[in-house]
Amino acid sequence: MRFTRKTLATLNLPDGKPYAIHWDEDLPGFGIRLNPTSKVWVVQYRAHGKTRRETIGPTNSISLEAARNSARDTLSRVRLGADPRAEKMATRSQNAVTFQVVANRYLKSAAERLKPRSLTEITRHLTKQWSNLSELPIKAIDRSVISIRIEELAEVSGPIAANRARASLSALYSFAISAGLCDINPVIGTVKPGHEITRDHVLAESDMIALWNACHPTDYGRILQLLLLTGQRREEVGGMLWSEVDLDKAIWVLPAQRTKNKRTHEVPLAPQCLAILRSAPRVLGRDNVFGNGERGFSGWSKAKLSLDARLSPQSSATWKLHDLRRTAATGMATLGVDPHIIEAVLNHISGTRAGVAGIYNRATYRNEKRAALSMWGTYVDGIVSACN
Repeated sequence: MRFTRKTLATLNLPDGKPYAIHWDEDLPGFGIRLNPTSKVWVVQYRAHGKTRRETIGPTNSISLEAARNSARDTLSRVRLGADPRAEKMATRSQNAVTFQVVANRYLKSAAERLKPRSLTEITRHLTKQWSNLSELPIKAIDRSVISIRIEELAEVSGPIAANRARASLSALYSFAISAGLCDINPVIGTVKPGHEITRDHVLAESDMIALWNACHPTDYGRILQLLLLTGQRREEVGGMLWSEVDLDKAIWVLPAQRTKNKRTHEVPLAPQCLAILRSAPRVLGRDNVFGNGERGFSGWSKAKLSLDARLSPQSSATWKLHDLRRTAATGMATLGVDPHIIEAVLNHISGTRAGVAGIYNRATYRNEKRAALSMWGTYVDGIVSACN
């Protein structure tokens, strides 16, 4: 049958048949399927040795000319080696991999390696600040969409907050690429709205003295003094366990699951540290040295505000917790401690301590680390005592 508007108008489904198909003489492979309640255009072809039949659409919404052109396009692509059905299934599969699906997988993976605070922040970025992407296929999101949203976030939340949201999105795409869920990272090439300056503040002697004297004999006060004396990270000291500490041997052993680089870390304890820990009250049945919760000390912001109120306006405005770690490192360097020993104290894995050397030198540097921290503890004790 040659399809024309007139011939098509005469077609009806024979009684007793569930459907019937008629083919166009002018374009082999192009047909019309008659159903009990509808008529639809179809196209049939062979690809990879199999016969495929695809629906073009209903006759009451797609004209004969438009349907024939669609069928002709499909058949032409098949002659060039394409498989329209396979392509359609691939597209459907890709569309099912939405931003939200990838974000859920990424956050589940990140939960195993990130600290709770970092995980909370990244979750907020991906589920709230990038919620406009949630229903979009991950492969359909392009740089222009991301750039526009970054500009909006900068206006609403500020440029630095927009930078953080941008970084979380880029990390998600790195994960997606490694998991084979997409091929490119469209965040690359977008502009950071805020210029961030790397902080390099080190406390002067007067600031160290003021801060030390402002520390009351509380959990927070003891934590700050230990941060300055040991150069360790906030969460490591705040989450210290009595089972990690051997006061008789003057050693604190941080297990791998509590360190940033996931490697066991030994921290020799100077006499000043031992005195602070011996002054800390012990709660029967509780392993945490500080705080009341399961993770150790909490309430950092509130505690800092309280301590800042006891400092002069100049001192309270110039220090942050991480400055204590930086101050300890700089102080040991000033006292003549070699850089690789300072790295060992801080548990940095870089330079001469990278790779296998970083593992086997842990025991080798034990005495050097103890000497460095002892020297630094004596120095801090000396400047504080001289003003009291």
